[in-house]
Amino acid sequence: MDQLSLIKQPIECEFDEFTKLFQQALTCGDRMLADMLQHIRQRGGKRMRPILTLLIAKNYGKVSSVTQNAAIGLELLHTASLVHDDVVDESEERRGQASVNATYNNKAAVLIGDFLLSTALLHVSYSGDQRIVQNLSELGRTLANGELLQLWNIGNEEISEEIYYEVIRQKTAVLFESCAAIGALSAGASNEEVKKASLFGQNLGIMFQIRDDIFDYYDSKEIGKPTGNDMVEGKLTLPVIYALNNNPQYESMLNLAKKVKGGTINRDEIAVLVEFTKRSGGIEYAEKRMKDYHQEALKYLDESVKDDAIRASLTAYLDYVIHRKK
Repeated sequence: MDQLSLIKQPIECEFDEFTKLFQQALTCGDRMLADMLQHIRQRGGKRMRPILTLLIAKNYGKVSSVTQNAAIGLELLHTASLVHDDVVDESEERRGQASVNATYNNKAAVLIGDFLLSTALLHVSYSGDQRIVQNLSELGRTLANGELLQLWNIGNEEISEEIYYEVIRQKTAVLFESCAAIGALSAGASNEEVKKASLFGQNLGIMFQIRDDIFDYYDSKEIGKPTGNDMVEGKLTLPVIYALNNNPQYESMLNLAKKVKGGTINRDEIAVLVEFTKRSGGIEYAEKRMKDYHQEALKYLDESVKDDAIRASLTAYLDYVIHRKK
């Protein structure tokens, strides 16, 4: 059995139902809109976030219609944020396929993102749970704020690990955090149980983003982006932040980092900065921090997951995140 099958095993039927309902949510009679939604459906993905919602719900009880509608709302909000992010970042690809803005145009991409966001709110309202509606609404605000914080940080001269973590908490980890919290809420978990599930999701999300950032230091068609792509977009991530802050004698590298933030760096200079990061232990440091969050996440499994099958599934989930290749 492959790892993804092991992860989904306790919720196999529930996940099949989610997939069917999610496809229905991305269906529309209007021809132009239908074409754009079909483009988004084809990009697919592994649906790791709704899988997390369903697993956490089952840990505290069962996957109900409340859980399913909440999971659909969460995945639609996530999809909308990706569409909008591609416009902001002027990205031409997403998961190795043409982005919505590249296939159509920026105006159409913003509008389809708005349509997805509205559909997300519609589905989460079907849950009938005010706490879930509030959680998803706050999630949307945090994701937008995280994107603004990242834009601000590009122009910020400070090279700070603390700011890096704040950005990834708001841009990535908060989504996993909400998936876990809403899964628990949908199954009637107590406030304390929801809080623990939220922290588990946050630790998992930080791991996920650090792994993503490590990918940027290696050229791979499987990953779907060239080496140093984050730097092209003005972003300094954990490996290079560590390398710069722990090798202050390399003034030339600090100057290259400033060129990253100023948007004036070229590909040859990026290659120099990537190689410097690798030589300076930046990758090893990022992997160590990722493993620290992995250990924190495992504590939740020990304390809050009693069912052997769900514990095995969530353990495999954590292993997948920390060891994934794309």
